[in-house]
Amino acid sequence: MTVEENTIKNTAASIQNQKRNGDKISMLTAYDYSTAKLMDEAGVNCILVGDSLGMVMLGYENTLAVTMEDMIHHTAAVSRGSKYAFIVADMPFMSYHTSVYDAVVNAGRLVKEGNAHAVKLEGGKEVCPQIKAIVDAKIPLVAHLGMTPQSINAFGGFKVQGKDEAAAIKLIADAKAVEAAGATAVVLECVPAELSKIITHKLSIPTIGIGAGKYCDGQVLVYQDMLGIYSNIAPKFVKRYAEIGSEMKSAFGRYISEIKDSTFPQQEHSYKIDSAVIEKLISEDIL
Repeated sequence: MTVEENTIKNTAASIQNQKRNGDKISMLTAYDYSTAKLMDEAGVNCILVGDSLGMVMLGYENTLAVTMEDMIHHTAAVSRGSKYAFIVADMPFMSYHTSVYDAVVNAGRLVKEGNAHAVKLEGGKEVCPQIKAIVDAKIPLVAHLGMTPQSINAFGGFKVQGKDEAAAIKLIADAKAVEAAGATAVVLECVPAELSKIITHKLSIPTIGIGAGKYCDGQVLVYQDMLGIYSNIAPKFVKRYAEIGSEMKSAFGRYISEIKDSTFPQQEHSYKIDSAVIEKLISEDIL
């Protein structure tokens, strides 16, 4: 569905209605104006300005180096490209861990300066005071459980979460806790599909899966992954919908070759000037 067919603004309330109506929610990451505009025109429900931009846009090893200024800059660009999608901005590492006060201030910056419609933070029961305070400030919030990339050092890498009984019980408890704290929705990352099914059934708020199986109320992918922008990044949960990276490299290569052999630019790519002007310039020895 395109926005020509559906020009209804997606909101926190509308995505919750989608869960109630059994209408699956679509979410993709975006970090710039032009990509957001294309996604918006395609009819995506939600755009996540993820701190994954640290890796896919800025070349960092992980998400930990991403700053509030990075997030505000990219969120503002995305918001200018989108008219209908519900825009969620990640709260970067250490922007909400230090205190409830800092969490509310930084969430407010993403809304005021970045024009986000909601913020997302990682964690369960331990961040519920921050979640409640942000929601009390009238800022919609999306929680994030399972494989939380900002905890990569604690996890010892990117690993599936909730595989044993104790971990599964904790995930369910955390999901209930973030819902009770006021979260609009919750992202489940790298969680076994059957566990995600249980969590989705137990919650009244939507679950958005990434590597969490088909039973979630919606799905999110990093757009560079699903378009094959990077050939060396291939998480198991990613489906490639195109191979744009190889197409881009091929186009860049053709461009370089045509410059070298002078087949670009040709006459149709150039501007004209009256020949009399050129003749006068030559005759007057101006050239």
